[in-house]
Amino acid sequence: MIRHIAPIVLLLISNIFMTFAWYGHLKFRAMPLVIVVLVSWGIAFFEYCFQVPANRIGYDCYNATQLKTIQEVITLLVFSFFSVLYLKEQFKWNYLVGFIFIVLAVFFIFKR
Repeated sequence: MIRHIAPIVLLLISNIFMTFAWYGHLKFRAMPLVIVVLVSWGIAFFEYCFQVPANRIGYDCYNATQLKTIQEVITLLVFSFFSVLYLKEQFKWNYLVGFIFIVLAVFFIFKR
């Protein structure tokens, strides 16, 4: 059971770093782009420190398509919280509908 959960936890941590690397700079739009890129690369290093082990460990119990699907769902969840809590953006009903369709995709990908 822990083999199935560990990659998910690592992917969650990885995605938190990734989201800040990719979108955290949007609150600092006056900062020069070169600085933003370098800071984002620094943050992305830590993202890879969790992403690569997550996929390596996860490949023992999930196939590559399942791992990618898990990662995408986690990305959307993390980004949703990030955009609302950090960027102060509104979560709209059509986002929810889109996410429901993605959950349906997950169902079919994991269906035996």
